[in-house]
Amino acid sequence: MTSFSAIGSEREATKEEFTPGVEPQPTWCPGCGDFAVLKALKGAMTDVGRTPEEVLLVTGIGCSGKLSSYFESYGYHSIHGRALPVARASKVANPGLEVVAAGGDGDGYGIGGNHFMHTARENHDMTYIVFNNEIFGLTKGQTSPTSPKGHKSKTQPSGSAKAPVRPLSLALASGASYIARTAATNPRQAQEIVAEAIEHDGFAHIDFLTQCPTWNKDAKEYVPYTDIQDDDEFEFDLSDRKDAGEVMYEAETRLYEGEVLTGRFFQQDRPSYGEEKRATGEMPEGHLAERYFEDDDWERTADTLIDRHT
Repeated sequence: MTSFSAIGSEREATKEEFTPGVEPQPTWCPGCGDFAVLKALKGAMTDVGRTPEEVLLVTGIGCSGKLSSYFESYGYHSIHGRALPVARASKVANPGLEVVAAGGDGDGYGIGGNHFMHTARENHDMTYIVFNNEIFGLTKGQTSPTSPKGHKSKTQPSGSAKAPVRPLSLALASGASYIARTAATNPRQAQEIVAEAIEHDGFAHIDFLTQCPTWNKDAKEYVPYTDIQDDDEFEFDLSDRKDAGEVMYEAETRLYEGEVLTGRFFQQDRPSYGEEKRATGEMPEGHLAERYFEDDDWERTADTLIDRHT
C-alpha cells in the first residue's frame, strides 16, 4: 500500500465529495461568474469518474485563486502567473494524477503568459481553465490583457490604448491540442466542455468568460451567446488549424462588439509531453515519488548523476 493507491481505484465519487467540509463558503461577490466555474468543475469530475484523491488543482493569485479552497482535492495555491509550472512538474512526477490548473486573465495571459505559451507548445497533459473577466478583480479593477481598447480603469483613466490579447488564437499558435471557450451564463455547456478537457490527452485550454459585476460592469454578463456547434454559420473542421484559426479570430473580434461565441474551437490528437518522454525512455512509467517507499531499494536521482560523471 502506498500513498498513490487511490489512483485508479474505480470508486465512484458524488458531486458533494468535491465540496470541502472544513472550508468557508465562497467569498466571491454576488453575481460573480467564478461560481459557475466551481460548479462546472465539480460536475465534470463526477461525469468523468474522478475522485478527490485522484485530482490536483493548482491555482494562481486573484479571485480565481480561491478556487482551490472551495474544491475538495489535492491543492496548491501558487504565486501570480506560476500555476502552470507547478502543474507541469506535478504531472511529470505523477502521471496518474488528474491535473487541473486555473487562473485569471491577468494571471494566465499577462504575468504567466510565457508559461502559457510553452506549456501549450509542449502539450502537457492537463486542463487549464482561465477565468476571463477582462479585468484585474482582486486588486480592485485595473486593466488586464483582455480588457478592450478604450476601456477606462484605475491604471488607464483615459482609456486603454492597447488592443486586447486574443487568447484562443494565442493558444492555437502556441500548440494547445484542445481549445474551447464557454461562459458562466451557459452552465450546461460549461460542464460538458470542462469534462471533455479533462478527458483530453494533452494540453486543454478553456477560456471561461466570467462576468465581474463589481469591477467590470462594461462586460455585463456575456449574453446573449451563440454556441458555434449549433450555428450553421460556423460549420468547420475542429482538427483543421486554418479553419479553427479563422473561427477563433471571428469569435475574439465579435466579443468586443457584443456577440459572444462559445463552444469547441480546436481538437487535435497528438502525443502529450509525458508520452513523448516515456517513449524515449527519459521518463519512468510510474510515479517518481514511489521510488522512495522501498526501504531496501532506495533510489536517488543523485546516484544516477554521479554514475554518469564518474
